Amino acid sequence: MMHCQLRSGQVLNIRKAKDEDASIILDYINKVGTETDNLTFGEGEFGVSEDEEATIIKTITKSDNQLMLCAFINGKLVGQLVFRGGLRPRIRHAGEFGITVLKEHWGKGVGNELITCLITWARESHIIKKINLRVRSDHHNAINLYKKLGFVVEGTSSREFLISGQYLDSIHMGLEID
Repeated sequence: MMHCQLRSGQVLNIRKAKDEDASIILDYINKVGTETDNLTFGEGEFGVSEDEEATIIKTITKSDNQLMLCAFINGKLVGQLVFRGGLRPRIRHAGEFGITVLKEHWGKGVGNELITCLITWARESHIIKKINLRVRSDHHNAINLYKKLGFVVEGTSSREFLISGQYLDSIHMGLEID
C-alpha cells in the first residue's frame, strides 16, 4: 500500500484490488459512469456482475503483467486504475490502462498518484516496456497530465466515441519503460 498527502491535505491510500472489493468497485464504477462522458461507458452501461468483477480481480491479481489499483480517502474508494498487458508472448510487454476518479476529487492529484504507481510498478516488473492509453481528444486536462508524466502522442483515431449523437476522436498516447 502507498500513502501520500494530496494538495487538499487529505491522505490518499493506494493498494492493489482484492476480490472482496468487487462490490465496492462496482458501486464506484456505477457512480463514476454517471459523472462524466470521458469514459467508454455511461450510466448503467458497465454490464459486469459482482461475481464477474471478483473473477476479473482474481485474474489480474494472478497475472504478472496486469494491475488493478484502488485509491481511498478516509476509507472511501475515490479512484481506480486498471492496466492490462498483452496475453501472447509477443505482446505481453505492452498494455493499456484506464483510469477513473470521482468527480468531487478531480484536480486533487488522485490521477497523478495512480499513474505514478502504475509507472513504478511497470519499471519494477521488468516485464512491462510500454504503457498505452486512449483519451478523448477534447479532454485537455487529462492529456496535459499524461504529457507531464512523460506520455507522448502517438496518433489519433477518428470517431472513437459516440456521445449524445456526436462522434469524437481519441488520442493514443504511450510511455516507453526502460
